[in-house]
Amino acid sequence: MSHAANLTTYQLAIVAPCYNEAGGLPEFVRRVKAVCAQLGCAHEIILVNDGSRDGTLAVALDLASRDPVIRVVNLLRNFGHQAAVTAGLDLAEGEAVVLIDSDLQDPPEVIAEMVAAWRAGADVAYGQRRSREGETAFKLFTAKLFYRLLRGLTKSEIPADTGDFRLMDRRVVDVLRSMREPHRFIRGMVSWVGGKQVAVPYDRKPRFAGETKYPFGKMFAFAVDAITSFSIVPLRLVTWLALTVIALTVVAGVGVVVVKLFNPHYFIPGYPSIIITIVFFGGVQLLALGIIGEYLGRMYEASKARPLYIVEQVYAQHDGRLTGRPAAQP
Repeated sequence: MSHAANLTTYQLAIVAPCYNEAGGLPEFVRRVKAVCAQLGCAHEIILVNDGSRDGTLAVALDLASRDPVIRVVNLLRNFGHQAAVTAGLDLAEGEAVVLIDSDLQDPPEVIAEMVAAWRAGADVAYGQRRSREGETAFKLFTAKLFYRLLRGLTKSEIPADTGDFRLMDRRVVDVLRSMREPHRFIRGMVSWVGGKQVAVPYDRKPRFAGETKYPFGKMFAFAVDAITSFSIVPLRLVTWLALTVIALTVVAGVGVVVVKLFNPHYFIPGYPSIIITIVFFGGVQLLALGIIGEYLGRMYEASKARPLYIVEQVYAQHDGRLTGRPAAQP
């Protein structure tokens, strides 16, 4: 079933989180505007400044002062990529909403293909990377490993080699807006919602300007959030590990008794075996406590019900002038 007979009767919202992207933001907006002009659709561009430390806010405000379709959401501090995406989704008014990073690694021109898929009836059109230019072999390997591991550990059908670059129908966006868990994994949440989701293959480009915002430490933390948000398999692995250790201990104990009966002097008294045993079981216990602690920590943070982000101002043109207004906190 098609969502729209003519896209011009609908509004397309483009949500772009920005963190230290002053160098590439004008080019990003230019290319997005070119795509929207090609499509001939009414649109809005929401630039979410996630506590940038360079001139990103000033550049974004300058762009908004010259174009009434641009809104700038300035967060009070850096809340992280997923929170910035959520802030944009909460304010987006389009019948279809596109999530795209402003670093131009995800080409805005792909939006046209996503819109075509949406018009053909897709609830979600997600970008799937055929290639990733300008990235190290280590990052490519860890990315592939992450997606395969995630699919193996979770029940959600999260497509491999995808990011948050996607177009979503309004009904999917409304469901996402109702999901307020603090540790967010947007692409997994979209997969959980369901509906008709189709892939749009594309080639990812090198950054237009600036540096990556996802070094290894952040990538690892993001992977932990993704797995613990959508799977309890790690907890079950602890149970299986404990049962395996118990079984091995019983077998080893029986073996020691048998050997002792037939050769009382076989074992040389000493501490190495005792120390190894203590260290092994201590490691198993610490691993179990660590995994359980990850889940308990997430429950604790969710129980505090703090806002996912805080908006300082939302800037947009009113009567031909750029003004800032406070946004209602969801």
